[in-house]
Amino acid sequence: MRILQDFELTFQHELNSIYDKDEIKSIFLLVVEELLGIKRIAYQLKKGDFVSETEAIRFLDIVQDLKKNRPIQYILNKADFYGDFFEVNESVLIPRQETEELVDLIIKKHASSSGLKVIDIGTGSGCIPIILSKHLNQAHVTTVDISKEAINTAKKNALRLGESIHFINADILEWDYVFSDQQYDIIVSNPPYITPNEKQYMQQNVLAYEPELALFIEESAPLIFYDVISSFALKHLVPHGDLYFEINQYLGPETKELIEKKGFHHVQLIKDINGANRILHAKKRG
Repeated sequence: MRILQDFELTFQHELNSIYDKDEIKSIFLLVVEELLGIKRIAYQLKKGDFVSETEAIRFLDIVQDLKKNRPIQYILNKADFYGDFFEVNESVLIPRQETEELVDLIIKKHASSSGLKVIDIGTGSGCIPIILSKHLNQAHVTTVDISKEAINTAKKNALRLGESIHFINADILEWDYVFSDQQYDIIVSNPPYITPNEKQYMQQNVLAYEPELALFIEESAPLIFYDVISSFALKHLVPHGDLYFEINQYLGPETKELIEKKGFHHVQLIKDINGANRILHAKKRG
């Protein structure tokens, strides 16, 4: 029988052409916690423990998946977001740190409010609407996605985390056929915003496995979702309501100009932890 540390060495040897040493260690510790229930802090005490044959096979299967550039979150079917775990699969994006920053901003800005009506456009795994429902006081949260598979995944996450969300399976580009006179205090969206030209700078595991529908936009119309959603917001935000977007860092000024031309005010570009323009916040006029 092999001990746990043997598999750490296997991960390092087999994956060193894909990930750096620290990232391999982080991935390995995620796998150890998932398969054996051993938390990162306890690994040094447990690394000499023997691993059963069944567990060994699972470790080696995961290594083979990782060598194909499959993201560890899809292999384990879970991703951490804002302190909770979300089920993820190849029909939804893996939640990102930048999106955590967007959610955190909304929660902090509206901490003193109660009973807000919120709509999230582009459900994915449900990480945005579910976390907002959990942390905003008595909020009424609706979310929209064109993908039935994404909606189904998000519903599972909402049920497991005990949050009541109103789900709508629809194409936001046809919003005027879907919505009538509903009004919201907050509209938030992390729409597709990556242009085809940016593919060359992206990691292979993203390109090969994450859903293109949720990532990419036509080069000829990179701001189409911001245009359409801000038009939706003009009709469906309450006076002085808040509009939040996650944006393409390379199109910050263009996105800001678009939203200002729509008639919103107090339009702000907000930088993420890496100093990139990543969030846009605007207010509807009264």
